[in-house]
Amino acid sequence: MRVGGQAELLLEPTSPEEFQQAYKTCLERGIAPYILGGGANLLVADGVLPGVVIGTERLRRLFRPGAGGESEEESLAQMPGEFDMALPSGSMVQDDPARDPRLVVWAGCTLPALLRAARDLGYSGLEGLVGVPGSLGGGVAMNAGGRWGDMWDVVESVRVLDADGEFKDVARADCTPTYRNGGLGEEWVVGAVLKFEPKPRLLIQEAMSDYLRTKNKVQPVTEWSAGCIYKNPPAEDADGRSAGELVEQSGAKELSCGDAAVSERHGNFIVNRGKARAADVFELMQTVRTHVLDATGVELEYEVKRWMGDTGEMGAGASRPT
Repeated sequence: MRVGGQAELLLEPTSPEEFQQAYKTCLERGIAPYILGGGANLLVADGVLPGVVIGTERLRRLFRPGAGGESEEESLAQMPGEFDMALPSGSMVQDDPARDPRLVVWAGCTLPALLRAARDLGYSGLEGLVGVPGSLGGGVAMNAGGRWGDMWDVVESVRVLDADGEFKDVARADCTPTYRNGGLGEEWVVGAVLKFEPKPRLLIQEAMSDYLRTKNKVQPVTEWSAGCIYKNPPAEDADGRSAGELVEQSGAKELSCGDAAVSERHGNFIVNRGKARAADVFELMQTVRTHVLDATGVELEYEVKRWMGDTGEMGAGASRPT
């Protein structure tokens, strides 16, 4: 969105162990840190954000399970949820990808990089997330996705950091992800094991190209935005209408505040026309929400996360990787 202020303190760990150390140090000093992933679904207030931000940008590793083993037996012995978080960066087995169509991905790996790696290996399951920015941590935490599939469609297990700063592995069977919510509460994603379906790379690339062309036609992909601002309401509450349709039908698509404006292309996007401040975006978000409620009786829920600093409002899930 190109708005918002500065972090008072920023820590950038380069390994899960450093991430854990940073978090535990904050706990020891009575500080509740903000956890920052790719920031694609995040809005931060103007000014200085007090406290500590721990960024996952340097936790970008992605590899095959067991790729660092000295023998095939050692590689195959590594099961989901028991992966070695210290395996070499970028180490991937290329000899027979169909043998074990899984990837171990750290929280800071970007979704575009993950999709490229899956495509090149002939791994299908995340094509529908093409064009979605952000990182693995935020994608798992909020169950990123859209009409062609969600992040949790391929999650086999997740490694999280719990409230006490300890690592914990959670199997897919023990999770209940829902629409735009990975169901992990306030536990922070450190990495995940993803299991795909082997397919010809050409078919995967064709699907990604088709999805991306469709998105480019209806979404303001070349403008500054934070993605969808509101969650789609339950179909029974809105007669099957999406958040974008409700904004458009209520007349709120014409609204703006300073250089923050509802996108002409899609009612569920707010864009920065050049000089918007975070305050402008927040005001417009609330104005649109009120306008839709008055016109349709539907109260929209925010999808974008908000870090409000001294105002005391962080927004749901803001302390998870975003």
